[in-house]
Amino acid sequence: MAWEGLNRRKFPRVNFPCLIKIITEGKVEGSLLTHTENISIGGAAVIIKKSMELFAQVLIEIDLMDGSDPVSCYAKVVWVVRRKAIEAEKPSFYDIGFEFIDIREEQRNRVAIAVEHLVQHGRETAYK
Repeated sequence: MAWEGLNRRKFPRVNFPCLIKIITEGKVEGSLLTHTENISIGGAAVIIKKSMELFAQVLIEIDLMDGSDPVSCYAKVVWVVRRKAIEAEKPSFYDIGFEFIDIREEQRNRVAIAVEHLVQHGRETAYK
């Protein structure tokens, strides 16, 4: 089964650079801390320095900056795009798209509230 691509989104995404921790294979040394590029109730996109395997499952923790504990759920890598290196000495970065899976309803509701708040306050939506 192939993913339908960027133009077939089920949920609107908003540009919201909140902190996200990506934990791979349950290893602390496999953790990455970065910012989201955009987020929706269905997933998030990030930019990181290393590629990830397509369809890999990871544990993520997202700090919505709402004063509560981070949203924690499993996510699946649904797309990976390598960016071109700007200079020979600098590494390439990767755009990674995650689909939330195994997310509790109250966690999904917190993401929905954050996204709706941002949309209502004029935050730019991603991939119009």
